[in-house]
Amino acid sequence: TDEIMQQEIRPLVAVDIIEQLHRQFAILSGGRGKDGAPIITFPEFAGFSDIPDEDFLNVVTYLTSIPSLEAASIGFIIIIDRRRDKWSAVKASLTRIAGAFPGNLQLVFVLRPSRFIQRTIADIGIKLYRDDFKMKVPIIMLNSVSDLHGYIDKSQLTRELGGTLEYGHSQWIHHRTAIENFAMTVKTAAQMLQTFGTDLAETELPNDVQCTEDLLSAHTDHHSKLKEELKLAVKQGATLLTCIREPVTRSANSKLSPDELENVATVERLLAQLDETEKAFDQFWTKHHLKLEQCLQLRHFEHDFREVKLALDNLMEAQAAFADIGDSVTRVEQLLREQKQLEEKGQEPLEKAQSLALHGEQLIQNNHYAVDSIRPKCVELRRICDDFTNETKKKYDILGKSLELHKQLHKASQWCEAGIYLLASQAVDKCQSQEGAETALVEIEKFLVTAKEYQLSNLKEFYNQFDMILTPEIKANAQRILQKLEDVQEMFDKRQVSLKKLAAKQTRPVQPVAPHPESSPKRASPKITRPAGVGSSEDHIAQSSAQSNTSFKGDQAVHCTLTSTEAKEVAEKWDYWVSSHIINELIETERVYVEELQSIIEGYASEMDNPSLVHLIPSALQNKKEILFGNLPEIYEFHNRQIFLKEIEHCIENPDLLARCFLKRKEDLQIYEKYCQNKPRSEALWRQCGDSIFFQECQRKLDHKLSLDAYLLKPVQRITKYQLLLKEMLKCSKNSEGTAELEEALATVLDIIKSVNDSMHQIAITGYEGDVSELGKLLMQGSFNVWTDHKKGHNKVKDLARFKPMQRHLFLYTKMLLFCKKREENTDGHEKTASYSFKNSLKMSTVGITENVKGDNKKFEIWYNGREEVYIIQASSVELKNTWISEIRKVLTGQLEACR
Repeated sequence: TDEIMQQEIRPLVAVDIIEQLHRQFAILSGGRGKDGAPIITFPEFAGFSDIPDEDFLNVVTYLTSIPSLEAASIGFIIIIDRRRDKWSAVKASLTRIAGAFPGNLQLVFVLRPSRFIQRTIADIGIKLYRDDFKMKVPIIMLNSVSDLHGYIDKSQLTRELGGTLEYGHSQWIHHRTAIENFAMTVKTAAQMLQTFGTDLAETELPNDVQCTEDLLSAHTDHHSKLKEELKLAVKQGATLLTCIREPVTRSANSKLSPDELENVATVERLLAQLDETEKAFDQFWTKHHLKLEQCLQLRHFEHDFREVKLALDNLMEAQAAFADIGDSVTRVEQLLREQKQLEEKGQEPLEKAQSLALHGEQLIQNNHYAVDSIRPKCVELRRICDDFTNETKKKYDILGKSLELHKQLHKASQWCEAGIYLLASQAVDKCQSQEGAETALVEIEKFLVTAKEYQLSNLKEFYNQFDMILTPEIKANAQRILQKLEDVQEMFDKRQVSLKKLAAKQTRPVQPVAPHPESSPKRASPKITRPAGVGSSEDHIAQSSAQSNTSFKGDQAVHCTLTSTEAKEVAEKWDYWVSSHIINELIETERVYVEELQSIIEGYASEMDNPSLVHLIPSALQNKKEILFGNLPEIYEFHNRQIFLKEIEHCIENPDLLARCFLKRKEDLQIYEKYCQNKPRSEALWRQCGDSIFFQECQRKLDHKLSLDAYLLKPVQRITKYQLLLKEMLKCSKNSEGTAELEEALATVLDIIKSVNDSMHQIAITGYEGDVSELGKLLMQGSFNVWTDHKKGHNKVKDLARFKPMQRHLFLYTKMLLFCKKREENTDGHEKTASYSFKNSLKMSTVGITENVKGDNKKFEIWYNGREEVYIIQASSVELKNTWISEIRKVLTGQLEACR
């Protein structure tokens, strides 16, 4: 029977009981009896009786399993050395061996205690207790090792027993562990070769080059690793063999013990098996490797064509989708940059296509058998390259014309805005004098001269030249600006007529209508204050006009600088200008926002999957892209030109539609709540890995002045930006048809911000064993003073609790009210972060409320189970208390209606 198979079913190996073996209370020295029976020696061991039964059984079982089955079948000879011990130790040893020895026994030799009294006791004891030992083999009591030599040859006994057998226990343990490890190595190697050979035999050859290359590379790598492991295994076996034979090598007079000879035979047999397995596998591998290489050669040209054709098709698809010609200077300049990027991106596939076509032609010239398949592919590659080049030239021409047009329109729009501001800012009181009127006329005339610098007189003609290439949206925007230009010019004409009349005849001062505006006539931010002279309502305009007109009497009365009609017209123009300015600001910043999101995703997130940069990514960041970026890709998809950005661009013509955009996308904007919930985890990961070379390299490629963490704050800043823009929009839209929708849109954004804030608090809850997502919607959260007044189990602390409130942070869900304790901790030297330790909870289906508590209008009660548990809650203000009571009442009312 093969010892390897024996090893497989053996429950114990040396490493399992290495500590017990080192104690040396039992040894297998390698000596044999005259009939070849293996000898197990129990040397003198002071703590033999203290050895646990399990340890004793494990060691003896292991020692009896080492000799070959042939040797073990003869039976074991046991030598118990108790020369320095007492009869009690002899008795204990015989009793334990008789009860636990797992092998076949032949003889038991006992070296009795050497002291006279103990020897006498032993003689008597062995006669009295022989039957108690329950041994079916002879127990021979010996007085000395000389007596032992009469039964066993000295060459088979160790020096401790007066023999000549060389035995080192540590070396024996080392050899046993080494042999067992080597046997396991051979077994594992054989299994790996068999498994790999089976995988190779069952592998289907791929139909494309890349998969074939990958398969060939993977199989070759695997083969190389297996060969290396086999080489190490052979080296391990040879070294082990040398170690076992070392005594013979060192001294020609030395001989190996039978056990050592068995060890040598075992190692040699294992090495032979290893060699046979390796040769068989090498023969199989040679055939398989040749088969893979032939498959790779066959499919090279077809694979290269498919790869290049796919890249060219994607390039042409991107070119075809590039139909936008821009609706502003910023947008057209961005499109030109994108076109340039597309052109640069296309250089590599175009060069590959040309190279592949040349390669195909060379194959044709070399009389390749597949000429009819190769030639059409070469023609197709040439055609696509020419189409892309021609289409790129056409795109540049159209975008160049669009850029020139939008620059002119932008100049015209700026000129109109500056003109409206000039008219609105001319103070009426200064224009009533001849000098003041003349000064105002000079200002207007100087301003009108700038129209020539802007080439506004030729704008309409310039627009008509490009009319055919413009989209309906751009046409509408251009016509709006042209109409605005005509309106402003008409306003200047009217103002000039009024000022000329005032300049021609001196008049006395009148009641001022418009003070000097404080802001400059430059392009303002969305937060624009309406000039006082324009008026904030029709009543104000009428009142100002009436005051002005009553200042003239008789034939001296002429039209004042700002009539009520003119003031109303300027006010309407001003409101429209401010609204348009806010819309433009929103669109421009939205475009920048979308571009920033795109740069983050493409320049950072996608690069984390770039094989060439994997080595730069710190281990703490591996497989944590979703934690660092959260749902940023989802936010980008929502904001790109196909969804939200496209919708707000349609608001240029009609600013009142802006509110509807936000109301329509109310649910979609909830993605910001998910992003903000992940933000603490993202920031913690950034603090850990933010200074890595990977992020520095990505920032360098993007040419970003700020690091990634600044850009990851953009979504949080953006949702706040919407709130500010909607507030400004609402200021200049009071009492208009769209006011109600704007207010609702602002409330929607504020609700999202509140929801985000609540969720940021919610994720900081610790210690709650349930799932907070199962508690329903989070309605309110906040900090309160809380007293308890319970009927059961709390009488001792009731009075004390009334005077010392607990600081609790409450979370109100539709199904549950949580009581938590707020804690603030410093993390890694950064700002304090709040966490909420769960303390108690109340099911909303079983609570009641008392809205007013005597003595304090900021307190209310929440009670549970018929007021068995009462929680007195004190808010920081009456308003906060009323808000919470209202929300709790809604929950309870909703539950009651659901029951009905």
